[in-house]
Amino acid sequence: MWLGLLPFLVYVVLFLAVPAIIAVASGFFDSNGVFTFANLKALTQPQILNQFIASFGVSAVTAVVGAVAGSIICFALMGTKPDGVLRSVVDSASSVLAQFGGVMLAFAFIALIGTEGLLTKLLEQAGWLQNPLNHFGTNGTLLYQVPGLTIPYLYFQVPLMVLTFMPAMEGLKTTWGEANATLGGTRFTYWTRIAMPILAPAFFGSMILLFANAFSSYATAAALISQGGIIPLAIKQATSSETVVGIANVAGVLALGMVIVMVLLMSGYGLLQRRASRWQR
Repeated sequence: MWLGLLPFLVYVVLFLAVPAIIAVASGFFDSNGVFTFANLKALTQPQILNQFIASFGVSAVTAVVGAVAGSIICFALMGTKPDGVLRSVVDSASSVLAQFGGVMLAFAFIALIGTEGLLTKLLEQAGWLQNPLNHFGTNGTLLYQVPGLTIPYLYFQVPLMVLTFMPAMEGLKTTWGEANATLGGTRFTYWTRIAMPILAPAFFGSMILLFANAFSSYATAAALISQGGIIPLAIKQATSSETVVGIANVAGVLALGMVIVMVLLMSGYGLLQRRASRWQR
């Protein structure tokens, strides 16, 4: 068994573990290669803190909205046949759209609601949009600002929620509803006393996964925003020019901050998934 896993373990070590260790460790060395903890003070700089706050804000908004919208879709799908055409189409589309990101997704939204986008021009011609340079925002087109990242991010967050939360919805047993009805319970009682408490760990676990997914996303934001604003873009900017004067290897320090956040998120996700799996057996 271990021999069969050896190629995968080699891949994980060489292409995941080693680069992560090198990236994080670089934050503990100065420009002369001397070990130091002085670089960690970059995490207290207002510029860095604002970028972390912006990343948290975009991730939180897309996680909550994506989780609510995705769970509503899952609830609607429960009324369809498990092997029906609609369920198969939604599952297939979610699998594809959850992985659709990067430059192609950015281009799609630029072509739709960008300054010269199709919808922008249609609204302008209809007289509903007076200044296309400031549409959907006050300081320029919203799509090219950090808050505007919520629009393309939700494009892959909602399908990801459908993929991760649907198994929990399917784990609800009809016998629980029948027992509730036999004991005189209503549908409201079933959802508030039985279904929601059972689904809560899976729901919040999926929400954490969505938050982590948005927090670590880079390619879509890089194609829309060129001047940073969130931590993944700040790391890229720091690799080309140090943005915090007097502190070396800022990119490594930011990577350390991201790793800490991701570890905490994935630890919480693992705990909630283990709790949710009790009801899926």
